Amino acid sequence: MQGSALLSPRALGALASAALLLPLVPGATAAPATAAPTAAAHAPSAALQRAFAAASAEYDVPQSVLLGVSYLQSRWDAHAGAPSVTGGYGPMHLTDAAGAVADAHHHSHGTEDARGDASRAARTPAPEPAPPRPDQLPERLRTLSRAAALSGLSPERLRRDPAANVRGGAALLAAAQRGLGLPASADPADWYGAVARYSGADDAGTAATYADDVYEVIRAGERRTTDSGQRVTLPADASLVPDRSRLGGLGLRAADTGRTECPKSVACEWIPAPYEEFGEDDYGNHDKADRPDSQSIDYIVVHDTEGYWDTALKLVQDPTYVSWQYTLRASDGHVAQHLRLKDVGWHAGNWYVNAKSVGLEHEGFLTNPDAWYTEAMYRSSARLVRYLAKRYDVPLDRQHVIGHDNVPGTTPASIPGMHTDPGPYWDWAHYFTLLGKPFTRTAGPGSAVVTIRPDYAKHRPLYTGCVKAGEPCAPHGSGAVRLHTAPADDAPLVKDIGLRPGGQDSTTGVNDTGARASTGQQYAVAERRGEWTAIWYLGQKVWFHNPREQPTAVESKGPLVTPRAGLTEVPVYGRAYPEKEAYPASVPVQAVVPLPYKLLADQKYVTGGRTPGEYYYSPTFDTAGHTVVRGKEVYYEIQFGHRIAFVKAADVRVTKR
Repeated sequence: MQGSALLSPRALGALASAALLLPLVPGATAAPATAAPTAAAHAPSAALQRAFAAASAEYDVPQSVLLGVSYLQSRWDAHAGAPSVTGGYGPMHLTDAAGAVADAHHHSHGTEDARGDASRAARTPAPEPAPPRPDQLPERLRTLSRAAALSGLSPERLRRDPAANVRGGAALLAAAQRGLGLPASADPADWYGAVARYSGADDAGTAATYADDVYEVIRAGERRTTDSGQRVTLPADASLVPDRSRLGGLGLRAADTGRTECPKSVACEWIPAPYEEFGEDDYGNHDKADRPDSQSIDYIVVHDTEGYWDTALKLVQDPTYVSWQYTLRASDGHVAQHLRLKDVGWHAGNWYVNAKSVGLEHEGFLTNPDAWYTEAMYRSSARLVRYLAKRYDVPLDRQHVIGHDNVPGTTPASIPGMHTDPGPYWDWAHYFTLLGKPFTRTAGPGSAVVTIRPDYAKHRPLYTGCVKAGEPCAPHGSGAVRLHTAPADDAPLVKDIGLRPGGQDSTTGVNDTGARASTGQQYAVAERRGEWTAIWYLGQKVWFHNPREQPTAVESKGPLVTPRAGLTEVPVYGRAYPEKEAYPASVPVQAVVPLPYKLLADQKYVTGGRTPGEYYYSPTFDTAGHTVVRGKEVYYEIQFGHRIAFVKAADVRVTKR
């Protein structure tokens, strides 16, 4: 109370506005209030900073507004002229409709049954709708052509030249300000409406959330070195209070938020998935439940859509397709909720995980490394995950906030068909920093555990198969490290007998998870030798390059499981189902089928904790017979390979940290 009495009304307003936003990067990259471009601004690496200054002067847009908008779109990165997941180019994310259309959703790929429940026939997804023509796309996906008309710059220059791209973005902001009948004010507070318009959102809630985020960036300040080596600084303006009254002049619709379950810091809309009966013994596209009263929610599963936003929405509203809880839009971070959180979606390919998880689909593409994710979507997703984790007491770690590619197969036969999104180009390090849980060193040299943590921008392992099988993908930052059978780059990659029962080596394929450890995943150390570290992985001792000058892991600590004394090997499972004696007569017994891996004596694996054996029986449209079966069997979740797995508590002992 005493502190607030010393603040000006402007500062108090800033604090009130900031309270609407969950904190994302507590003190991580904010520039101090006194920060300003220095003599380094005249160095070659300051060319982008000068471009922002020049565009600001040319179009009378406050430089802080221009920098704030650009940061929320791209974190000032140029991505070497490659488009984002929605066809957005350059630091200002100018969108080109021709690059925004894709026609394949990942739930239609491969052989995985997204429902993953052996008690009923596999769900075959319905055919997908044809992608829209470019001229059918909304204006938010066609800003590059408008920027070209306003600036006089060619579309090609706007795509490839970062300085031109910044000019094009400034021209759009200036036009938005004029469209509101406002002068080109030097005060950033007067540009709230123009910033909201820049989002391209068609609803007031999303436009406001986007603008609030931009102004939060300006208040906090930012500085970073971009993907092209440009040093950019946005000085903090902690007392800035935008004029939010201009939002009403945009004429935007009010989204249906009536049944949404989202934090106030994201813009969320209710677009329900259908629960309806069709055909014989079939219904779609999810199951009614009563979570968390019936079962705890223990996992949050990150997906990418492998397709365009509108296509994903059409599919999730099709009763013959499958379902997930939320879809997130790339251009502005808008969130659509499709299922109540108490209900169970069909998205992970493992019924045990489905019954105990929430699924988030992000507009994006696994096999296109240069189709980058916007900062607006990363931030919106992080806020949503923090809200869900707090609501359901889900640990913010990589054994509970997992990718679809970390979900295990349920039986040996299902392993090869499991999905691999969001893939090696999802920036888990940045995502967890936004979650407020960055992956940092928690133990000293010689620790028993390591957390995978390469420098995303500098770490660029070779991947193949993005466009054509065997052909190299475009070089790009990655959060995944490659695993070898010996401490040498030319040693064979680790075998995954689940993916390849014939014993073939793993490959560098972008969809091959057999020899891959991902940022944030933790493993027990088996040996260290020079620049190489060995870990236990899929029942094997495997090696990854971990040089001191550019480490790919940090020392950590955590509880480990190992086989109980007297056991030479322990079976590993893809689901934690109860023992057969626990099933009532009305529920068919679900076999606890071991996967084709073994946890061998003296090997250790990091555990995510104990979990009871449970099975949710719900194969009928009539919910009267739906039953949660619980028994006496208890499991430990472990980080076994690239995917999580389960071992019976009776088979293992937990060692100290």
